[in-house]
This record gives sequence, structure tokens and C-alpha cells, in this order.
Amino acid sequence: MDELIPAMARALADLSSKKAVQPVRTVVPVTDHAGFFGIMPAYNRALGAKLVTFYPENKSIHTHNSLIILFRPETGEPIAVIDGRYITEMRTAAVSAAATDLLARRDTRVLAILGSGVQARSHLEALRIVRHFDEVRVWSPHNAQKFADEHGITLAASAEDAVRGADVIAVVTGAKSPVLIGEWVSPGTHINAVGANRPDWRELDDKILNRSRIYVESRESALIESGDLIAAGTIVAEIGEVVLGKAAGRQTNDEITLFKSLGTAVEDIAAADLVYQKAT
Repeated sequence: MDELIPAMARALADLSSKKAVQPVRTVVPVTDHAGFFGIMPAYNRALGAKLVTFYPENKSIHTHNSLIILFRPETGEPIAVIDGRYITEMRTAAVSAAATDLLARRDTRVLAILGSGVQARSHLEALRIVRHFDEVRVWSPHNAQKFADEHGITLAASAEDAVRGADVIAVVTGAKSPVLIGEWVSPGTHINAVGANRPDWRELDDKILNRSRIYVESRESALIESGDLIAAGTIVAEIGEVVLGKAAGRQTNDEITLFKSLGTAVEDIAAADLVYQKAT
């Protein structure tokens, strides 16, 4: 994870500077089975594509499954086929950590996590690399007690109890309607929101969108794919622009910063290439 976080920051900088080539992902609804099939190609020194399925109703198996295929850029030969589920789990949290390092206050003390699945676990690991927390709270409608016990953190009685007074919030649920309410959030908070990746889904209410300086991975995809950002209508900058120094990050200790992540192909291909280079 300590290698992946800076790799994700570099990939997003390349995306914002147009060094990376990445079309908006193609999503095929699998309506008979309440699923989605996504195709995500990219070229940025490494060349490849992620093929990903998202079945939000899955109970006994993972909701996200994927393969990442890498090709040799010089010749177009296929060089690797990699199980993408764990890469997706790690790169999503690494991107949130990169954004948190750029946008969160330095004097953070409390982390709140809404959700208790694989993204909760990976975000806990990644965010602890870029900031110190004296207290971590978790809330989820399912399995929060088990998650709290496994990781030695505080179980909150409600989402509101988890986030009130928190300095950093990670929203990592499968919600289709808002779970984070603006009136709960303190001035100076940084929020990472990584769910609700369909145009008709929300995880954030209007008040928090109106109170926040909003950052994304890609303006192009964000305003097509995210119900939260379609509702907000305003984006301050891409994270890659902040990495490059072309856009400002946090301006004051009291403002609320929000990073809305949808996942991009350049992240997946950069992460898979990191795996491939280490393996070979």
C-alpha cells in the first residue's frame, strides 16, 4: 500500500495532464440478474483494460469481480491476465489516501468509516498511512460489530454518532440513497466517498454537497456516472490537478473538502503494472 498510494497520485496526475489516454468506461446492464458489466481500457506507459462485474445484490460472494489484461505497449502482445478484485480493493483505498494526504488537515485525530466491507478494511489500512488517528469509529447496518472487534476500533451506534466530530470520513457503503447528512459534519472535515457509482444513486445529501469543495478523479466521467455529482453540478478540481500544482487543495482549516471517487481505468492499469513489474 505504501508503494501504491504514490503510484495512484502519479496516474491521476497523468490523467489530468492528458498524458494518459482513457475513454469513459462502457457499462452494460445485466438486467436479468441485477448486475452490471464494465469495460475500462487505458494507456499510460502501461497498456491494458479491466473487465469488471458489479452485482450489488450478491450476498455470499463478492459484489465486484474483475480481470485486468495487460499488453506490451510496443507490440500489442498480451503479457498478463491478473485477477482484478484485490487490485480494485487496494487501488480504491490508495486513491482515497492520496486525496486525503492532499486535502485533509494535518492535525487529524478522529476517523469515521461508514461501511464494514472490503473497502472499509482497505481504507482503514491506507488512511492510517497518510494520517495519524487517535480514534477510529465504524458504523454499518451489517457486520459493524465484527469489523470493530477485528480491528480494535470503536463501534458507533449510528452513522450520525460515527461522523459527528470526525476529522476524516470514509463513506464506503453500498447505499443507493444518502447515508451521510450534511448537518452532522463538522467544519474542517475531509470526506472520501467511493460508492453510489450510478447516475441514479446517491450516498451524500444535498447539504453536504453544498457545503463542500468537491474534487474528483475525472470531470468527464464524474458528471456522467455519479448521482451525487450530477446533483451537485459543481466540481472544484481533479485530484491530478492538485498533484500537479495546477489547482488548489484545502484553503482554510474550516472548509469541508470532499473527494468523490468512481474508479478509473488508469488506476487499475497502473496498479496492475506495478504488480507485473514486481513479479517479473
